[in-house]
Amino acid sequence: MFGNVAAFVNGNMFMGLFGDDIGVKLPAEQLESLLSKPGAGPFGPPERPMGAYAALPPDVSTRSARSWIGKSLEYVGSMPPKKPKKSAKKAAKKGAGSGRRAGGQR
Repeated sequence: MFGNVAAFVNGNMFMGLFGDDIGVKLPAEQLESLLSKPGAGPFGPPERPMGAYAALPPDVSTRSARSWIGKSLEYVGSMPPKKPKKSAKKAAKKGAGSGRRAGGQR
């Protein structure tokens, strides 16, 4: 994700790295709580931050970081699994076969 490291559960991202920021996805009330901490802020590119995610404060303790990451894992883990998208290769291959006529001639 973004050319950086991300962590997923059931196909849904719950935590990621963007530059020096560690971002977690949280429900609204926990997101508000995290964003109220000094140094916490939006997560992702400044021009397009990710909704429902917040960056942990840069000076967050290991214990606090683990707590926020655990809350994120629990929240996102409770979501339904993400259905895999068809790959571009499979879609192109399927489309290539539609132009054939009977007998295998084009």
